[in-house]
Amino acid sequence: MKPRVLRGAGAKVLLPVLCLVLLAGCANVPLESQPVVVPGERQGQSSGDVVPDPPPGIDPLSLVRAFVGATLKPGQNNAAARAYLDEQGRASWRPSRSLTVIQDTFGTVYDTGLPPDPNTQVVNVRGIDIGTLDQNSAFVPDYSSALLQVKVRKQASGQWRIVDPPADLYATESDFSENYTPVPVSFYSEQSATFVPDRRYVVAKPQSGLPGRVMDLLVSGPSASLAGAVKNLLGEPIEIDTNVKSLDDGTLVVPLTGLSGVPDDIRHLIAAQIVLSLQYVTSARIRILADGAPLVPNHSDWRLNELPAYDAALSISRELLGLMTVGGRVRSLGDGAPVPGPAGNGEYEVVSAAQSIDGKRLAVVERSGGAVRLRIGDLGHDLALTTLGGSTLTRPTWRPATGEVWTVVDELSVCRMVLDPNGHWTALQVNATDLTQQGGITELRFSRDGARVAAVIKGQLWVASVVVNGDSVSLREPRHLQPHDLEDVVDVDWVAQDGLVAVTKSPSQPVVRVTVDGQRMDAFNSSNLTPTVHGVTAAPSRPIVVADASGLWTASVLGEVWRPQSHTMKDADPFYPG
Repeated sequence: MKPRVLRGAGAKVLLPVLCLVLLAGCANVPLESQPVVVPGERQGQSSGDVVPDPPPGIDPLSLVRAFVGATLKPGQNNAAARAYLDEQGRASWRPSRSLTVIQDTFGTVYDTGLPPDPNTQVVNVRGIDIGTLDQNSAFVPDYSSALLQVKVRKQASGQWRIVDPPADLYATESDFSENYTPVPVSFYSEQSATFVPDRRYVVAKPQSGLPGRVMDLLVSGPSASLAGAVKNLLGEPIEIDTNVKSLDDGTLVVPLTGLSGVPDDIRHLIAAQIVLSLQYVTSARIRILADGAPLVPNHSDWRLNELPAYDAALSISRELLGLMTVGGRVRSLGDGAPVPGPAGNGEYEVVSAAQSIDGKRLAVVERSGGAVRLRIGDLGHDLALTTLGGSTLTRPTWRPATGEVWTVVDELSVCRMVLDPNGHWTALQVNATDLTQQGGITELRFSRDGARVAAVIKGQLWVASVVVNGDSVSLREPRHLQPHDLEDVVDVDWVAQDGLVAVTKSPSQPVVRVTVDGQRMDAFNSSNLTPTVHGVTAAPSRPIVVADASGLWTASVLGEVWRPQSHTMKDADPFYPG
């Protein structure tokens, strides 16, 4: 039976292989193995190591468990896992580059749906599929029941072996974390003139090969989650000329070819892209060559501190301490005083607000009768009333480097407000069908680089990329983050370009940090917080501020006890510029 994958609304049934076993009976074979936690495999096996055969007399259930556990053991051509196959399978198995990651706890049971055969068995691997490492080495989150059916057969030697092995690889979460290293590979955003991290995963060992593996990812381009949102500066005809290698003095040499005619400004961007990406896998100076000569004339070797501050225009000034809405007014987080003008003196009944990244402008959602409407203008002055309104508007968010203000009308219509040459704000529609078809959007926040948005949809956390095509702007490739463990989300913000902080109604994990791909989630300390936490703001190099039933609290790192914000107020909602 050939492997196939079936996906349903609630469960994924994976039928990659099945089992028939030839020869001795299974009278003494256990009928089921209970779910257990499989520890991560130890590193250390080199590609030249001799892979031992499975233990003599191993039963089919244990054979299949060991096969899954051997998937990520170091070695060429999945040699450790291949040892559990029959001779034909060892020679012919060509698994895809995709890797399905399952929870550590899984069970193996015999399939009872086939006629009994003492020499063949089908073993069902029962577990939870939490995601897939796709062929671009990017993690795609998922949460569904996984049923992997593996066919095993008793050989002439009397030993059980897997036949017709799975088309895809399967590994536990612990094994994946132990054997793969996350690397935020950088790609350039022309829209915001900065670099955007694309979180990818590379085999951790041998460590000396990490730079080469990262360079392969750079040349192959961005993952599907960022396709169209960033530019691949190292696309064809650029290639890696020879192997990335380290010299005796520790210098890392990156040899490129295919850059004839590439202008100097692009060469500088390519150098920055390489250095930014390799900083996570090497501390050496990096020598970037183009057809044997320095990529950038008169600048052969590079270090991270030599790069321009590409994100300077997108960073919050130290003088801007943040604001909060409380009691229908906008106040300063710095001293608690109302901001100047109608937004602070009570003339507007402010529901929510957002300050531009430079601090000069303010967008507010104002309650008017039984509806809400959007105002935008200079901080401290009258704010122009726009044509945008509805039953609900999400808290505004400023799109980096554009001056646009985005909000969601009545949870389903994503609109961007653009300032025309005459100083009027015009509402334009965003093509957000891919995202809105997941449900009503109650929160929307731009990443600091403008390449992504985070959204709260039906209490769940989603991320999508921002794709510009001429005058059209779309939200593409929506990803549901931590679909099983993260529920009842009420607010979200970006703590880093590739990390989010979300607050939930849960008393056990009211504040969590989530990677942009959903591969990892960590809970902050819940001490001192009073449910329900209802607001959050975050930014790089700034303390996280959350709002709970009693007021505002701050913390900077996981595990830190929350401290009262210096000018805390009950029912306040905090926000940093952006």
